[in-house]
Amino acid sequence: MGLWTALLPHSLAFADLFLFVTPIWIAVAAGVLVGWVWRPKWAYLTGDGDDVDHKVSDNDDADKLSSSKLLSLFNPLNLQLPILRTNSVPPPQEQSSGGFVTDEDFRHLWRLVEVKDGGPAWIPMMDRSTPSFSYQAWRRDPQNGPPQYRSRTVFEDATPEMVRDFFWDDEFRSHWDDMLLLSSTLDSSTDTGTMLVQWVRKFPFFCSDREYVIGRRIWDAGRVFYCITKGVQYPSLPRQSKPRRVDLYYSSWCIRAVESKRGDGQMTSCEVLLFHHEDMGIPWEIAKLGVRQGMWGAVKKIEPGLRAYQRARAAGAGLSPSATLAQINTKVSVEEFMNERDLTADEVSGEKPTGKNIPKILVVGGAIALACTLDKGLLTKAVIFGVARRFARMGKRM
Repeated sequence: MGLWTALLPHSLAFADLFLFVTPIWIAVAAGVLVGWVWRPKWAYLTGDGDDVDHKVSDNDDADKLSSSKLLSLFNPLNLQLPILRTNSVPPPQEQSSGGFVTDEDFRHLWRLVEVKDGGPAWIPMMDRSTPSFSYQAWRRDPQNGPPQYRSRTVFEDATPEMVRDFFWDDEFRSHWDDMLLLSSTLDSSTDTGTMLVQWVRKFPFFCSDREYVIGRRIWDAGRVFYCITKGVQYPSLPRQSKPRRVDLYYSSWCIRAVESKRGDGQMTSCEVLLFHHEDMGIPWEIAKLGVRQGMWGAVKKIEPGLRAYQRARAAGAGLSPSATLAQINTKVSVEEFMNERDLTADEVSGEKPTGKNIPKILVVGGAIALACTLDKGLLTKAVIFGVARRFARMGKRM
């Protein structure tokens, strides 16, 4: 008896709940029934694009369904949710290896090198040197996007071709870049030298490793090499949770011969101007602190790696596949490029209407004649002269 007494409140609560829910279920069932009778035409289409057996015609007879067919439609075992027929969007077409890096990327790097990109001013960060190389670094913070870095490295006794091959040689990079865990070539073009590569780089213990899918290509402007590397989309390589893929990545060089700091007038040194930014998924202020603290330690490893590469090549070591592609460059003339830009600028400036260039003397002279003809009042003349001056200034600005 005591047990039943204990369960009685729960039984009453369940009965109350049942009485409350039953009308709701009835209303829902009625709504589904009415909605199914008056369903639109697209409700008769299945997911595979075929119509169901009972199609609705365009006239009013579509609403006249028999009660037996209506009940069979409402049978939970046969009930199907209406599926919209949509035009399937084909998967994105993958670019050929030659289309990942274009002439516009070259123009952008050229503007960066010539400080004509219109970006914020560069803030000096570091200026270090050793007897065999020197290093300078700058940073700037754009309004949108991660911090951007610019560096200038000068290697003594090195040719631009050797430095170009050195930075492109992924097979040799593991000898001096201990952050590179994996590198593989996904695609390449023997016509333009364009490469599509995958990198996995080691990050500190508190971060997961990072994956990069990089398109890269080199332009040759008379032994001045513009080397573009940037992150690209490649659907054939699906992203994974680990390592984390970095989508926003840009790291490009301009490599050219410069005079040795020995002061002998010989162009035996090689200058590398690097422009780099990426979104690693780390707060930018923390990333800036890490770059500032670890910059010199990472840079110091490059110069011994270059010297080892020079010795290996001098000893007769063959070219790796990536270094072989580094020697396939797109030839470009900076003079022709500049002339093309000048012609384009002239065409744009020549589009201004010539009618706006009204000589100032004609405007003022016409205003004087008009003021003397219409009225002798000072107010009218002042208004006319004021309008004339305004037009003269507008014509001068245009």
